[in-house]
Amino acid sequence: MEIVTSWMEKGIEQGEQKIVKKLVKRRFNNIDSTLENRIDSLSVEQIENLADAIFDFQSVEDLINWLDQQN
Repeated sequence: MEIVTSWMEKGIEQGEQKIVKKLVKRRFNNIDSTLENRIDSLSVEQIENLADAIFDFQSVEDLINWLDQQN
């Protein structure tokens, strides 16, 4: 059995967030700080959903619409 401490879980979450932001930036040739902040505020589940959804986005507007639906 593996014991994962809360700081390890937080590190994993931050790593997932960093990877998803990197994918978004690569997909759309960078994004502004407002969108980065919105991604930072997502829950772990939402980050995982965004990681799946990003491949369906055709434009930054698709990302914005997806983020708007998360609130």
